[in-house]
Amino acid sequence: MVGGNSQVLEVRAGRFSRGVFTDHPGGSLIHSRAIDAAIQERIADDQFVRTFRASPSLLGLGFVEAIADQTLINIANLQPLQSGGAIRGQAISVDIVESPGVQRVGRFGWKNQQASLLSFSGDAYVNEMGITTPLFPVENTSNGNSIVAYDPLPIEPDDGDNGDLELFTDFMRATKAPPRDAALAATPDAQAGAVIFNQIGCAICHTPSITTAPAGTVLNGGAFTVSAALGDKIIHPYSDFAMHEVGTGDGIVQGFPSARNKVRTSPLWGLRTRGRFMHDGATLTINEAVLRHGGEASFVTFLYRFLPSHDRGKVLTFLKSL
Repeated sequence: MVGGNSQVLEVRAGRFSRGVFTDHPGGSLIHSRAIDAAIQERIADDQFVRTFRASPSLLGLGFVEAIADQTLINIANLQPLQSGGAIRGQAISVDIVESPGVQRVGRFGWKNQQASLLSFSGDAYVNEMGITTPLFPVENTSNGNSIVAYDPLPIEPDDGDNGDLELFTDFMRATKAPPRDAALAATPDAQAGAVIFNQIGCAICHTPSITTAPAGTVLNGGAFTVSAALGDKIIHPYSDFAMHEVGTGDGIVQGFPSARNKVRTSPLWGLRTRGRFMHDGATLTINEAVLRHGGEASFVTFLYRFLPSHDRGKVLTFLKSL
């Protein structure tokens, strides 16, 4: 997890046998560096489900957390079963770690494995940085081997009272949504491209506008109250925050086996600041990213592919303004 719109690639791995996915020993996240060669993680030969993951942006996530569950469910339910193929997002409910027994619709992470920013932060702290907290007190192993010998306080959480974790969560909630390139967005080509983007069906999943819950709404099992700065706001994330099968699924299970080959619709706000695209960061141009969409998006990709070249250019101009 990194701040802003900067990108880092991580590696995930596991194995799929007889219809069951199993994490790589020590967890599906493979760390590329270690403080000692003895605990350096390496992918085992029999872990044949492997993928890169691009880190998602943290900007504007406070608004995303403040979206009511029913809003996301309604967006998915209204997605049409088109003549060219079914487009229907999967809204999945996940545990709120700070409120045991409470669930919300997942919206954070490529597999929507978290629904609150505190849970999302705690997950990242332990899995990506090795910092334990009361929410996530158990150290990960290294390829299944204990790291106790390398941890000066193997029993106590590193962030003993969640204080640092809560500060980081507050920081994320305070970040602004990525702004558009106003000059480019005002051009005739970008405006025409936005119309074509909607006409060919891109906006079915890349939802242009969503309204957050009213200020004062209590969420996350009482752990978070929507502030005036986040509530009743119309945001433009260009995402439905649902899970879709678009032909690029990586096979990694994080919470929901039914979403094994699905990924969350990537928000397009801030797209112009990125140099790698799609969940794995393996696509290097926006045009290639559009053409890479398959599965549920095949019909939309077909329409894009056969647009006149000048109309495809207008769509790309619009996307480059986001």
